[in-house]
Amino acid sequence: MNDAAAVTPLRLLVVDDHEIVRQGLVALLDRREGFQVVAQAGTVAEAIAAATRFEPDLVVMDVRLPDGSGIEACREIRSELPATRVVMLTSYPDEEAVLSAIIAGASGYLLKQVRGRDLVAALEAVGRGDSLLDPAVTEKVLQRVRSAAAGGADDELADLTAQERKILLLVAEGKTNKEIAGEIFLSDKTVKNYVSSILSKLNLQRRTQAAAFVAKHHLGDRSGS
Repeated sequence: MNDAAAVTPLRLLVVDDHEIVRQGLVALLDRREGFQVVAQAGTVAEAIAAATRFEPDLVVMDVRLPDGSGIEACREIRSELPATRVVMLTSYPDEEAVLSAIIAGASGYLLKQVRGRDLVAALEAVGRGDSLLDPAVTEKVLQRVRSAAAGGADDELADLTAQERKILLLVAEGKTNKEIAGEIFLSDKTVKNYVSSILSKLNLQRRTQAAAFVAKHHLGDRSGS
């Protein structure tokens, strides 16, 4: 009769910069028999520190955080703790972010509009080792994957928008996000998001690799006009 009670609950880390949302998630999940919230965080730095300290089975991670991207936090956590699974939660069905999250090692990507019971079922599935995407973003991602599979060696370059190519060149010149923002009239945060997306698309780990990539593909020559 005590078999169910003997099952070890999944240990969760909940990450969201909005305290009300975070506390709501904690309240929803912690009362479930199969879950135990061991920590919560509101920034990338806090998330990485909490994951390192508590080594949770599963991280519920907001995509947009005040000091960076949840996708960057996912990549960092997964590199340090490969057994820890990460599910991204976001307000927007953004296929760019989904692809970046998958590349970073996320096991799932859900919209915050998801109902409580569906979120619980999704986390249980990921806890069993399944991967999942919200239906609202799945088709867009599949289209991107299919078009990439049908393309050739220049696909990664073709995937960059004109704005992303411009920013890539500026990164390759060694400019900071602040300098780039001033040059193309965007906010620092917007530039940071662009840089994160560019690195993910080009499979680069660090912005310092951008110069070598640009030289290899003669990208500066093409955009010189």
